[in-house]
Amino acid sequence: MNNSSELNEYIQQAIKKYSQMLIRIAFTYVKNLADAEDILQDTFLAFLQANPQFESEEHEKAWLIRVTINKSKNYIKRAWFVNRIELTEDLSYLPEEESGVLEAVMELDKKYRLPIHLFYYEGYSVEEIANILQTKSSTVKTHLSRGRQILKNK
Repeated sequence: MNNSSELNEYIQQAIKKYSQMLIRIAFTYVKNLADAEDILQDTFLAFLQANPQFESEEHEKAWLIRVTINKSKNYIKRAWFVNRIELTEDLSYLPEEESGVLEAVMELDKKYRLPIHLFYYEGYSVEEIANILQTKSSTVKTHLSRGRQILKNK
C-alpha cells in the first residue's frame, strides 16, 4: 500500500469481509465468544503489522484463517486458559435446531470440529481444508467421516 489511508481502507474492507468467518473459526477452538473476539483482534493486528502482499483473494482468506487457527491454538495453550472455570456460551439467540447442532459440533474433539466447521459452515472443499490445516486430504476426509459419525450417534 502506498499510503496509510489506502492501508486503512484495505484493512477495513478485510474486516468487513472476513470477521464473521474468522470469529466462528476462533469460537470452534475457544468455545467462548469474548475470547474469539480477542483472537479476531489479534489476527487483524497481525494482518496490519505484516501488511502481506497476496496473489489473490483466496490467498488472503487462507492466510487470515491460518493466522486465526494459530492464534487460537496459542490462546488455548496459555496456562490461565487451561486452569480457568469455563463459562458456557449462551446460544439461545439461534433457532433451537441450529443451536443443538452447533452445541454438538462444539463438543467434538478439535481434530473433527474444525474440518466440520470449515466444510459445512464455511463451504470449503476437502482439498482446501487440507491446505489450510496443512495436512493430507485423506486425513481431512477421515476426520469429516468420523466427526459425522459421532454427530449422528448424538
